[in-house]
Amino acid sequence: MKTFAYLLTLRNFLMLLLGVSFFSISQIANAQEDSKDIKQETKGVLMEFPEDEYVPSLRETHATSPAYRYFTEDVMIVQVNVDNNGFNIVNDAANEPSIVYDPTNPDNICIGWRQFDNINNNFRQAGYGYTIDGGETWTFPGVIEPGIFRSDPVLRCDRDGNYYYNSLTSSGGEYWVNVFKSADAGETWEMGTFAQGGDKQWMSIDMTDGIGSGNIYEFWNGNYSICFPDNFTRSTDGNNSYESCSWIPGGPYWGTTMVSPDGILYMCGAEWGGFIVAKSTNAQDPDADVNWELTVSVSLGGEVIGFGGYQCPNPEGLLGQTIIAMDSSGGPGDGNIYLLCSVDSYTNSDPCDVRFTRSTDAGYTWSPSIRINDDPGNNAYQWFGTMSVAPDGRIDVVWLDTRNSLGSVNSALFYTYSLDQGETWTPNVQISEIFDPHLGWPQQNKMGDYFDMYSDESGAHLAWAATFNGEQDVYYARITPSYVGVDEKGRGSNVSLLESFPNPFKDQTTIRYNLVTKDFVSLKVYTMTGTEVATLVEETQEPGLHQFVFSGSGLESGVYYYKLQTGNSSVTKRFILLK
Repeated sequence: MKTFAYLLTLRNFLMLLLGVSFFSISQIANAQEDSKDIKQETKGVLMEFPEDEYVPSLRETHATSPAYRYFTEDVMIVQVNVDNNGFNIVNDAANEPSIVYDPTNPDNICIGWRQFDNINNNFRQAGYGYTIDGGETWTFPGVIEPGIFRSDPVLRCDRDGNYYYNSLTSSGGEYWVNVFKSADAGETWEMGTFAQGGDKQWMSIDMTDGIGSGNIYEFWNGNYSICFPDNFTRSTDGNNSYESCSWIPGGPYWGTTMVSPDGILYMCGAEWGGFIVAKSTNAQDPDADVNWELTVSVSLGGEVIGFGGYQCPNPEGLLGQTIIAMDSSGGPGDGNIYLLCSVDSYTNSDPCDVRFTRSTDAGYTWSPSIRINDDPGNNAYQWFGTMSVAPDGRIDVVWLDTRNSLGSVNSALFYTYSLDQGETWTPNVQISEIFDPHLGWPQQNKMGDYFDMYSDESGAHLAWAATFNGEQDVYYARITPSYVGVDEKGRGSNVSLLESFPNPFKDQTTIRYNLVTKDFVSLKVYTMTGTEVATLVEETQEPGLHQFVFSGSGLESGVYYYKLQTGNSSVTKRFILLK
């Protein structure tokens, strides 16, 4: 069996020779069978390391242009990497974003990314931005450690609202990561904690109230690691320290991780010719050595692909990561586990499809995979497939798609969702303008390797990259399913009514909604019997995100409804007052 190093070298040679080759995982990845016995010298060539020297390029010296913003009935898209005045910074670059939110205040959101201060220099750092108004406006303070090479950002939070920023670095042929903590919604970050690690590390945090509450779990590609070939570690003391590296059987890589509501840890990733899911029940026990009682191969009907050269949308990167998620709704799909990835399909000539499978028995068996994208023919790329599950069980999926620009790599963001545990999916909807992903390369011919997303009852929240400004920038998208509200929201509606927070509430709650165009707005509160108790808004308002703080003073505990009306739509939701 050829080693990973050899195959990567062969890949580079063939790409130079042929110029059009497109490589699957089975051609560019280590088979990993019994690879704990592979000798250290089989480690491959470096793929995330400093090539250019760090050269300060102060934002104040860059020209600016209007930041990109985009609103429709389905989506709000706002640029994140902006200057202090909210303008785009010309000739910098940002890509490969990860997103996190504060569970104690969902209006607080943070996104981290690979920051290139100048597109003529590929030295990258740990960039980040945060919002305190639900994504309407963003602050980009800079990078966590100026002048320190960093890549592969992954952001997650604990149940108390602390953020954690996992960041890869390399030096002298070795890879490792540091995890930085923020206790103030991403405004400031503590000094990073050494966390073992390696290339494309993914992280999850136990948000339960069990014995593993606050545990941080991390895994990576063991072939590119400070502790090769091991690929797993955890922190059981709140990011103060990380355990020695250990091994996940099967060696999954280029995948994600999650913790179930009862503290069970799941990992997923690519393996030779397919995918693998691993499960540990006792990882939550800080006194136990982690045991992986399940490692199972899973078919998605294809393989992860990448390094396809100039003919593909992401020439020197992957076309996606493996995503794992769970239904924790308490409804008919509760406990279902879902797996999704953009793959080179075995059954057709399509260059890249988004495919999905599910397990209804805690990961032991998996359904036949299905194709999520509904485009006719087999000649479009559906890449960077990303998935998350809402608290009510809705499954959200997004990806970049070339179907409306056949013959080119030009792409747009597409969206679909399922309300029946992945049995059926809504028609694919294009929710962004088309852009050329080959623009604005920061001396590195890719837009990273992934996007990142989470979902709530109101919709999906996506961190992604695009080139609307002629260069790579990071964007926040809030995606609203077409059914939002108790009343059906028809196509052409001018408003999306978001969830109130907190709900239930004791004293006051904030109601948020988004207008696509300028319109007259009426927002009223009613009892369950239809008696009006308050008029909150009765005026013409400009497009964009709006909010109103409602006080329950003078009202009895109970269930109330708030109803939002514009010229062409009416949407109703409920909240609960507890005194």
